[in-house]
Amino acid sequence: MGIDWAESFHDVALGRPGDGIVDQFRIDHTVAGVERLITRCLELEPDPADVRVVLETRHGVLVEALADAGFTVLPVNPDLVARRRGPARKKDDAEDARICCLMALDQFLELRKLIPHGDLAGELRSIARDDERAARDQRRLLNRLRADLLATFPAAVAIAGDNSGDLGSPVMLKLLANWPTHAQLADIDADTIEAFARTAKHGWPDRFAARVTDALAAEHLPVRDYLIRAKATTIALTATQLLALRDARKAWERRMAALLLGDTRYGRAKQPRNPDPGKAVPGGEIYLSFPGLGDILAARIAGEIGDHIEQFDHPNGLQCYSGTAPVTRRSGRSELVIARRLAHNRYLGTAVHQWAFCSLNSSAWAREFYDTKIKAGKAHHSALRALANRWLEILWHCLTKGVRYDENIHIRNRSKALQPPTAA
Repeated sequence: MGIDWAESFHDVALGRPGDGIVDQFRIDHTVAGVERLITRCLELEPDPADVRVVLETRHGVLVEALADAGFTVLPVNPDLVARRRGPARKKDDAEDARICCLMALDQFLELRKLIPHGDLAGELRSIARDDERAARDQRRLLNRLRADLLATFPAAVAIAGDNSGDLGSPVMLKLLANWPTHAQLADIDADTIEAFARTAKHGWPDRFAARVTDALAAEHLPVRDYLIRAKATTIALTATQLLALRDARKAWERRMAALLLGDTRYGRAKQPRNPDPGKAVPGGEIYLSFPGLGDILAARIAGEIGDHIEQFDHPNGLQCYSGTAPVTRRSGRSELVIARRLAHNRYLGTAVHQWAFCSLNSSAWAREFYDTKIKAGKAHHSALRALANRWLEILWHCLTKGVRYDENIHIRNRSKALQPPTAA
């Protein structure tokens, strides 16, 4: 089966070995349409495991329905289908479905079977992706808020200080949500500000009130009244959005930690009281044992890899999936190494790149590896990609063997591997 999927309908091509394409039709993206497709396939092949499905996505309710029916789902990159079109490279839904069906009939074409995530791993992946998108939205809104404040309310920037992180603190966001202009904040007295800071759980409410008073009393360039009126609602709205994003991300972080460990963290030690392995993603403690991986970053990596590490029969498969494995092009006397793969899981690639950067301060051999690459003339991001590639190899071995990462053991094994062979 070859499918060119869309939002409201799907073009389908069915074929059998030796007969080629035997049927082409279109189904609606409804329960009846998907049932019609599954019934038609089982009429041609009673064993659902022998039904090979090629389509250009690995996510969505259609993919889940086909996997639940027992079909062998083989997701491919859209570029692989585009390269098999005619000389004109014309995009046609029915033709793309036919190309996908011919790829499914090709017994010599090596395509990786989709192994769906379990319920816990699927939830972890969805939350981690939403958290990453929310982090980007948070940075974008914070930059927009700072720009609006510099244009209409510079005293608020002075209250937050030079650190942009203080501008995104809960007390500053609540302050701007309640009093988004200089005049509104100047109308209240210091006691009201101190009471507000105490309600907002600021550590030093008296100091905060004094800082607000000093910032309001300082001299600032005049701002047009029409601009203040125009931006007041925008500043209050942006502050409210940032507060909502902050609360959502905190809830997601607690849930990601619970999915990795089997229970929510408690107390100052931030450890679960009664961890239940049945409620944790397989290998969650192994991810957290690596230097540079906290709850959020470990959840992003674990969610993308999933709970079936056996789908990668070699570390290089995981490295290619994340985009850290280099691609070499050799032709005649020329040899070119492409720094990064174009077709890869970008969520996983971004996460392991951040992991490599975070591990520089917590892993001695990682810092030494990075410094060696820099001295060899590599750029910063190239060195980080090489380090991320090495981390993924170690991660694959730890997940496959079911053991936590131990820095001392790895340094000892690395030293043995780097020693020159002795003469017999």
